Amino acid sequence: MNAESRAISARPRTLAAPAVRRLILADFRSYPALDLPLDAHMVVLTGENGAGKTNALEALSLLSPGRGLRRADLAECARIGGRGGFAVSVEIETQGGRVQIGVGLDPPDGGEPQARRFRIDRAPAPSARALADHLRLVWQTPAMDQLFLGPASERRRFLDRLVLAVDPDHGSRVSALERALRNRNRLLEDGATDRRWIEAAEHEVAELAIAVAAARHDTVARLAALIEAERREASPFPFAEIALDGEIDVLVAGVPALAAEDRYRAMLADNRARDAAAGRTLIGPHTSDLVVRHGPKGLEARQCSTGEQKALLTGLVLAHAHLVAAASGIAPIVLLDEIAAHFDPVRRAALFDELAALGGQVWMTGADDAAFAELTHRAQILRVTPGRIGPAN
Repeated sequence: MNAESRAISARPRTLAAPAVRRLILADFRSYPALDLPLDAHMVVLTGENGAGKTNALEALSLLSPGRGLRRADLAECARIGGRGGFAVSVEIETQGGRVQIGVGLDPPDGGEPQARRFRIDRAPAPSARALADHLRLVWQTPAMDQLFLGPASERRRFLDRLVLAVDPDHGSRVSALERALRNRNRLLEDGATDRRWIEAAEHEVAELAIAVAAARHDTVARLAALIEAERREASPFPFAEIALDGEIDVLVAGVPALAAEDRYRAMLADNRARDAAAGRTLIGPHTSDLVVRHGPKGLEARQCSTGEQKALLTGLVLAHAHLVAAASGIAPIVLLDEIAAHFDPVRRAALFDELAALGGQVWMTGADDAAFAELTHRAQILRVTPGRIGPAN
């Protein structure tokens, strides 16, 4: 069975479609306290810049593995003037009934580090990984608009977010690899003379590196197959051609995992002197890049116009939402920050139709109420003012 067939056959016939029916915030960013009931498939938050629209989306994003859509330190999410901690809780409607899940940060307690807490139906949960059994989230923010023009590190971060939404354990592997690389770099810098130490460090690096690269390879292959299977030349959101670029990516695509580990360990051993001189490991998944091309035009994304890049990115995020649903059996909640402002009316209408067809709940923000006028009878449109969210009218 080829990759395209796997992508299609992996889709469950019925999807769970959890929807947030109540959002409760305490001391989160600009919200001293919020208890917001919700009843729609689409939720639109409008308001002036700085009112707190993105803060509400960020609160939801913290219910997924990782650091949320802003990648902020958790302590930064605590309201200025509050106790130094925060709480985010949602009541979600599922096929099996309502479930309450939450995340919070304890206020500072002397010299003790602040602890991040997770709860499911008010009982402690071990990590965000447990929350992923109940809901998945994907998002697009204005900060991603420079994705195709920025450094490779930004595209790797975007790629790892794609993988994490499909495989909630990916984040822990990436973090472990970063620690292992720092350990090897430190040993090389210190001129470790005992081969056993450096060999042990490289064994750990190789095992984690191939696991990370393999997870990325699998997600990119499945996403590319899904895009190819469903692409429409006339779509206002052009299909993307995606691929990984890096020595380890070529290795993982060509040989079994154990053989890839052996070869990468040999590379690490052969490059100790060069890596020691550079002060870092020069070959590995931490140097890979995600290559994106505008499918209909056959151009690299960075060569496209700003509008084409925005539409290409949106099409990629929509395809990823379909992949998350196919892989997990859960239609993801989609968070789109300031999504409609830069699209013309035709593309905006097409976006709303695409979102309605995803199956999961969709949250959108925007400063211009008129951009969402056609959703008046299709969405719950709410007005955001500092510290408050209420009916638009």
